[in-house]
Amino acid sequence: MKQSAIYPSVQTILTELGENIKLGRLRRKLSAEQVAERAGISRKTFYSIEQGAAGVAIGNYAMVLFVLGLEKDLLKLAADDKLGRKLQDTKLITKERAPKK
Repeated sequence: MKQSAIYPSVQTILTELGENIKLGRLRRKLSAEQVAERAGISRKTFYSIEQGAAGVAIGNYAMVLFVLGLEKDLLKLAADDKLGRKLQDTKLITKERAPKK
């Protein structure tokens, strides 16, 4: 399967996410093998997650976060969508038309 190109800024975010996952694992004194086994993924996939690989399924990232007790952090994604709310608010002002008879 062909993997689409990823923007450098997105890769930077994924790399930081991988680093945060690694720090979370180390704080809990868990080995990579333990986390991979508990998440039901291979060690290679887990190492890819810690590297911030874009090709790893988000479900695998979610399972690793679950193993680390951080799964609720996923709910923070896009929770404060300031731009989206502004765009939504601009569309709320509409011209009123007379009702059809």
